[in-house]
Amino acid sequence: MDRLSTTTLLPETFQGARDDITEQIAVIWQQIKAPVIVPLLRLSVFLCLIMSVMLLVEKVYMAIVIVLVKLFSRGPHKRYRFEPIRDDLELGNSAYPMVLVQIPMYNEREVYQLSIGAACGLSWPSDRIIIQVLDDSTDPVIKDMVQLECDRWASKGINIKYEIRDNRNGYKAGALKEGMKHGYVKDCDYVVIFDADFQPESDFLWRTIPFLVHNPEIGLVQARWKFVNADECLMTRMQEMSLDYHFTVEQEVGSSTYAFFGFNGTAGVWRISALNEAGGWKDRTTVEDMDLAVRASLKGWKFVFLGDIRVKNELPSTLKAYRYQQHRWSCGPANLFRKMLMEIARNKKVNLWKKMHVIYSFFFVRKIVAHILTFVFYCVVIPATVLVPEVQIPKWGAVYIPSMITILNAVGTPRSLHLLVFWILFENVMSLHRTKATFIGLLEAGRVNEWVVTEKLGDALKTKVGVKAAKKPRLRVGEKLQLLELGTGAYLFFCGCYDVAFGTNHYFIFLFLQAFAFFTVGVGYVGTFVPHT
Repeated sequence: MDRLSTTTLLPETFQGARDDITEQIAVIWQQIKAPVIVPLLRLSVFLCLIMSVMLLVEKVYMAIVIVLVKLFSRGPHKRYRFEPIRDDLELGNSAYPMVLVQIPMYNEREVYQLSIGAACGLSWPSDRIIIQVLDDSTDPVIKDMVQLECDRWASKGINIKYEIRDNRNGYKAGALKEGMKHGYVKDCDYVVIFDADFQPESDFLWRTIPFLVHNPEIGLVQARWKFVNADECLMTRMQEMSLDYHFTVEQEVGSSTYAFFGFNGTAGVWRISALNEAGGWKDRTTVEDMDLAVRASLKGWKFVFLGDIRVKNELPSTLKAYRYQQHRWSCGPANLFRKMLMEIARNKKVNLWKKMHVIYSFFFVRKIVAHILTFVFYCVVIPATVLVPEVQIPKWGAVYIPSMITILNAVGTPRSLHLLVFWILFENVMSLHRTKATFIGLLEAGRVNEWVVTEKLGDALKTKVGVKAAKKPRLRVGEKLQLLELGTGAYLFFCGCYDVAFGTNHYFIFLFLQAFAFFTVGVGYVGTFVPHT
C-alpha cells in the first residue's frame, strides 16, 4: 500500500517542481523586463530603423541612377571612346597590344578543360597573347591532367605557359602575384583574369581591350557573369537573384557615377601599369580583388563595367560550398574596411565625394549595415517585440521599408519574381552567416583569413540533378553553424507560438515561415530541392 502511494505521488511531485520552475522563470522575467529588456529592445529598434532608412536611401539612389542611365542612354560606349583595333600594314601584329590571360586554379578536376579551352579559343593575334595557367593543385593526378591539357594546346601552336609553385602562400592572390614575376610578362600591356570555371566567348578581347587602348585613364574593364547552372535547384535561383542585382544595379551605378566598383576577381581586364601602381596583389584579406580595386581607385584610375558582355560560369550548387563562399565574401570586405578606412580618408588624389562614396555607400552600407540589419532586425528584434508588447515597431519600419527594399532588390531578375518569398526567407537564413562573418572581419577574429576554394562541378552538373533526386536529406547537426540555424529557428518558432497564443503583434505567419526556413537549411535539406525552371 505504501509503495502504491509513493508511485502515485511521484508524478504530482514532478509536476509541482515544473510549476515551481515555471513560476520562478516568470518572476525573473518580470523583474528584468521593465528595467533591462524593454530599454535595450527600444534602443535596438531605434538603431535598426536608422539602418533601414540608410539602406532604403541607398537602394532608391541606385534605382534613380539606373533609370537615368537607361533613359539618357549613358552607357560606357557613350561615356568613353571605343573604336575597334584595326590592322596596320606597316606594323603588322605589333599594332595590337600584348595580352596576358591568367587562369588560377586549385584541384579543378571538373572544370580545368573548360576554362583552358575557352581561354585558348579567344580571338586575338596568336603572337600577341599568352595564356598562363597558375596551378596550385595539391593532387598530383590533377596536376598531371592540367599539364597534359596545356601541352595539348601548346602542340596546336597556342602560346600557353603552365606555372606551378612549391607552396600556396597567399592563395589566389599569391598565385597571381607570382605569375606576374615571370620574364615574359614584362612585354604585356594588359592582363585578363578568369577563374577556373569561367568560359569567355571568343570575341571577349575585341569587346574589352579597345576601352583600355583608347582611354588611358581607365585601369579596369569588368564584364558581367552568366550562370550556366542557375536553374539547377532553388538555391541557385536564389543566388542568381542576389548576384543579378549586384551586376545590373550596384556595378552599373558605380561605373556610371564615380567610375569605381569592386573588381569581381574574374572576367576582368586590368591595365598592368595600373595594377603595378596600386601595389600589385596583396593577400592581407580574403578579397584580394576588392583590395586591389580600392587601392587602384585611390591612385585615380577609373573602372568601366560592361553589362552587355557576359561570361559563363558556375554557381555553388551545394549548401556547404555556398556557406564558405558567403563567409569569404562577407568577412573579407569588413576586414578590408577595417584596414583601409584611414588610408581612404587621408588620400589626396581623389575628391571628397568619391571618398565618401567608397567609405559610406560601398563599404559601410552595402558590406556591413546590410548584413547586420537583415539578421538583427528581421530575425531577432521583430520576433522579440512579440514577447515584449511594450515595445512597438512603426508600420513604416516593419512593413513599408522592408517591402520597398525587397522590390528594389528583385528587379534584377524579373523571371524569378514568383520566387520572392523563398528568396526573402533564404536571405534571412544566410544573414546569420554573413553577420557572423562580418563581425569576424571587423574584429579580426579566428577565421578572418579562412580561404576555402568554392567547389565546382563543370560537366558533372549534367548528371548531378538526376542523382540529387534519389538522395534523402541528411540530418547533420554536429556543426556549430547548423546548431545556430536550428537554435534561431527554435527561437522564431517559439515567438510565433507566443504570438498565436496572445495575439501581440500578429507576426506569427512571418515568424513560422522564417522558423521553417532556418530548420530547413539547418538540417541540410536545401540541397535536395528539385530543379526549378
